[in-house]
Amino acid sequence: MATLLHIDTSLNGENSHSRKVTAAFRRAWESENPQSSVIYRDLDADPIPHLRAAAYYAGYTDPADRSPEERAAFALRAALIEEAEAADVLLLSAPMYNYSIPSTLKAWIDHVFAVGRTSMTEHPSLAGKPAIVVASRGGSYQEGTPQHGNDYVQTYLQQALGTGLGLDVTFIVPELTLAPTVPAMADLVPLFETSRADSLAAAESHAKELAMRLAA
Repeated sequence: MATLLHIDTSLNGENSHSRKVTAAFRRAWESENPQSSVIYRDLDADPIPHLRAAAYYAGYTDPADRSPEERAAFALRAALIEEAEAADVLLLSAPMYNYSIPSTLKAWIDHVFAVGRTSMTEHPSLAGKPAIVVASRGGSYQEGTPQHGNDYVQTYLQQALGTGLGLDVTFIVPELTLAPTVPAMADLVPLFETSRADSLAAAESHAKELAMRLAA
């Protein structure tokens, strides 16, 4: 039975564009593979704490030698790592906030990034797992736009998730999400609508393909 780890991070609730795309992926995934298991975390509704020293250094200490404080602090890291290791596919929402990712997602990455286990080892425990990342943004950062070259979301996540954790990262990028609400972007609404439709279709397509691949 395949397992999906679904993590949402947007602070916009039902109005979130990234959440709508991850929801489309999950619906298609569950429809294609009704026996699958889903682990869900909403990091906006239930944020995890940022990584602190005790939890960080416990990762470099033999479990038998950890202090009571380190053992308690590492318990959350262990749970998050084990969730990721148990998943066959990871589904992450990563809306662009101020040219970067939500701090809640960065906190999750910091906890899961464990040297010698999930990263910086010959056989990282998450290596090769598919990771679908919905990187929504209010504007456009494509070549030819004024903001081209300022997309640090995809470059960072490719480095952290792909190079660092060894995940097989695929991005879905809903863009121009502010066009319907910002008068100055009114002319871009048709491009937003196209991007939204393409993103939803890509989510469904990737979900079905991965579900079929894992069921084979």
